[in-house]
Amino acid sequence: MTFAAALAATGVAGTAQARTAAPAGVVTTGTVLPASSALPALPARGAVPARATGYAPFTAPGKTLKLGAKGSAVKALQARLKELGYMPGSADGRYGGTTLTAVWAFQKVQGITPTSTVAARTWKALENPRAPQVLVPRGKATRVEVNLTKQVMVLYRGGAPVLISHISSGSGIPYTEYATWNGKRQRFSGSARTPTGDYKTTWRVKGWHRSYLGQLYNPIFFNGGIALHGALSVPLYPASHGCVRLPMNVAEILPGMLGKGVPVHVWGAYRR
Repeated sequence: MTFAAALAATGVAGTAQARTAAPAGVVTTGTVLPASSALPALPARGAVPARATGYAPFTAPGKTLKLGAKGSAVKALQARLKELGYMPGSADGRYGGTTLTAVWAFQKVQGITPTSTVAARTWKALENPRAPQVLVPRGKATRVEVNLTKQVMVLYRGGAPVLISHISSGSGIPYTEYATWNGKRQRFSGSARTPTGDYKTTWRVKGWHRSYLGQLYNPIFFNGGIALHGALSVPLYPASHGCVRLPMNVAEILPGMLGKGVPVHVWGAYRR
């Protein structure tokens, strides 16, 4: 993935870039992209992260890193994030969009305002990391917790957090959009809210799934038409129609870690 594509995938690129990269039929701000638009390349499959318990000692390089940085300090950052259950992509020493979303997730869990810059406070937290806030203390050993306040998703297996991801949930802004569905141009309206509550994973689709509001990558549904799914844009604020957007690399491995009938707990509220 190119650096520009990585930025587009995180939602930090301009909307024109994001629309260009979107798959065929995606609805963006009411505009249906032509069917000739190519699907994006799928991310490479990554290893399932180790259980994030009993954190190993880590000595931070201490070098301030900005998006686009390269080198051994970036490799150390990527390795540490992966060890803790975050998903920075390959430890290739390149600070691109995939590593950025993992940095955001880590910073939010640590109570640090998310930023693309990895400086003293983030390095210190990487040396002494805080576990994610548990939303359901008596929840099942295998479960998903979606924290709308922090915009973070945590997958627990065996009672331990094994995957922690940045998300973008429902914007809460009522929408009206038009899309061609079942051969007809139709009007769709809604509240763009991600409902809170206790649910379970139900059906899923492998690869791209076309809905009337756009394309969802590897969706895992848990509340009617609301799903955990990969998206090309996962910005630092709630922006979806109600689903829980995930970075593409997270959505690539999540189906292999999350079965059917697994509890999904959605709690909190984002404060703008």
